[in-house]
Amino acid sequence: MENNVFEQMAKRYDTEERIELAKVIVEEVRPELRNSKPKSLIDYGSGTGLISLELSDLVDSTLLVDSSKQMLEVAKAKISHRGITNSKVLYSDFTQETPELKADIVLMSLVLLHIQDTKKILKELFNILNNGGKLIIIDFDKNDKIHHPKVHNGFSHEELKKRLSEVGFKSIEIKTFYHGNRIFMNQDASMFISSSIK
Repeated sequence: MENNVFEQMAKRYDTEERIELAKVIVEEVRPELRNSKPKSLIDYGSGTGLISLELSDLVDSTLLVDSSKQMLEVAKAKISHRGITNSKVLYSDFTQETPELKADIVLMSLVLLHIQDTKKILKELFNILNNGGKLIIIDFDKNDKIHHPKVHNGFSHEELKKRLSEVGFKSIEIKTFYHGNRIFMNQDASMFISSSIK
């Protein structure tokens, strides 16, 4: 993944639009984390923590993983500024190498579309999850208006379901929950949430 793009964007990543979109996603994810108090959460591709830091009250511990050091610097500053005690950051890119980690919940929000080999990353995340653990993915529905050499143009629910079950996930649920104007590369788009169990 071309990190430098995200490195350059980090300081000004939290735009009003992104913050608004993050709020929508947080509202959708919160119910998924009900009764997760004793659990550990990994936010893979966490960026500046716009999503997971808003959910850290629902879990025992949160690990923000990103392949952009700058993004994590911003996240770290938020953690200390807000006095959040159960969240840490980890600089890592699981598409290159996955560290020895375990978690009850893995969250990946608007990240899958940036990863070329989706099956490989889903396998890595499957391996990180404890048995009975949950993978939550938020991403864009397939969108034929989007053409970009490094970004998937969203995902069809069938395609993603198939990929998740090939990796070994069970109880896969996917639903579209939001339609927004110009939220995906300046195009109107819809987002889905997928939750599946190891």
